[in-house]
Amino acid sequence: MAQAKSALRPATTGVTADSRPTREEAEAAVVTLLRWAGDNPAREGLRETPARVVAAYDEWFSGYDVDPAEHLSKTFEEVEGYDEMVILRNVRFESHCEHHIAPIIGRVHVAYLPHHSVIGISKLARLVDAFAKRLQIQERMTAQIAHALNDALQPKGVGVVIEATHHCMTTRGVHKAGVTMVTNQLLGAFRDDPSTRREFLAAIGNPTSGAGHLD
Repeated sequence: MAQAKSALRPATTGVTADSRPTREEAEAAVVTLLRWAGDNPAREGLRETPARVVAAYDEWFSGYDVDPAEHLSKTFEEVEGYDEMVILRNVRFESHCEHHIAPIIGRVHVAYLPHHSVIGISKLARLVDAFAKRLQIQERMTAQIAHALNDALQPKGVGVVIEATHHCMTTRGVHKAGVTMVTNQLLGAFRDDPSTRREFLAAIGNPTSGAGHLD
């Protein structure tokens, strides 16, 4: 389990308890940003904003305190020989891009072909949140979910597709609303077997719009 844990928790999350700023220091940083934006942190509407922002960060980035392997540690082998695809569609997630700390909001489709065991579907949703509630890029998050599930279950294959809107693109910069980014990671049979790939994509509504994007 120790090996799996080190593989699932990226090196970029290596902030120790000793090096982590205090809550008071974090709130002071928010005060500085409010002043830099041109407002007065002492006015009535902003007096409690630093505390609120830090509390929001506690929730938005709670994934740093979660080991994804723990969500996948309990599996079930009494499945009466079931060996067909397991798919969890439309798992909504909220993340933040690491470049602008702007929201990434979308949905994840996760599937696997069981080999010896299966896992509770709520654990798949918790796996998504464990990686989403960190500073992210969508490509890395897609790969993290797929490889974590593959490492834990050792299934015949894993498929993960993410569709998301990036507010760093819709609310700033190029200001292109209505744009959705699609990423995928296919492992095992989902990559090697065209029929398995087609079945998975058909089941989730084929958001990739063609197999060429999957190679």
